[in-house]
Amino acid sequence: MASERVEKRAARQARVRHKVRGSDQVPRLSVYRSLHHIYVQVISDESGRTLAAASTVSPDVRGELKTARDVNAAKAVGKTIAARCRDKGISKVVFDRNGFLYHGRIKALAEAAREAGLEF
Repeated sequence: MASERVEKRAARQARVRHKVRGSDQVPRLSVYRSLHHIYVQVISDESGRTLAAASTVSPDVRGELKTARDVNAAKAVGKTIAARCRDKGISKVVFDRNGFLYHGRIKALAEAAREAGLEF
């Protein structure tokens, strides 16, 4: 049962990744959601580098959270990644939901990043 769920997510991930490519000018914002944490990276697929990253495990984000499992934690990570992108001169990204539904924590992270000034 779990392997079927993993396989279906991998198929969705591949389908989305086929369409979504990050460049040096407009990198890809990739999100991973586990049961306990949420992770986000800004990736340039041209150079194969991670330009910025944030998660609920990061010390600066972790200190202000009551729990890392809820929508408020995802919003905090979204604001943090937008600030780190702004510091590196990145204003526009393409959003890669990584096979997860655009709902709940994924949606909260995306909306918080938009509100903090990141365009996608």
